[in-house]
Amino acid sequence: MKVYLDLCAIQRPLDTPNQIRILLEAEAVLGILSLCESGLIELISSEALVYENERNPLPIRRGYGEAVLARAKIMVNLTAKAKERAYQFLQEGVKPLDALHLALAEAGEADYFCTCDDRLRRQAKHIKDLVTRVVSPIELIQEIEK
Repeated sequence: MKVYLDLCAIQRPLDTPNQIRILLEAEAVLGILSLCESGLIELISSEALVYENERNPLPIRRGYGEAVLARAKIMVNLTAKAKERAYQFLQEGVKPLDALHLALAEAGEADYFCTCDDRLRRQAKHIKDLVTRVVSPIELIQEIEK
């Protein structure tokens, strides 16, 4: 199973656990990363993830993101085809960087695109030809345990 974690999901374990949702999602992400270590999940990284992570002004978060992305078995580079696909997602109202992430997840043949962004998950449900399934960390754990 191939999984593309966006940066908000990658960073979730570092968020302040002041809500039960944040705590549950953080634990789910840690579980997903553990499954990557055991080989049950192949983590996908991309040029967009590296770019977004490098822009993080907080050294601890940036370093953590680098460590997670270093576990990736697959690195997806930005191609003309991926840019074209991202443009299609923009037409659906998806924000530019999110559109790039979705396009690169598809290019990497991800089974799941995992995000903590509710808006992005809602938008993805309306994209009829989206190949990769967009889920929250908790939904992904539930899928894995089926």
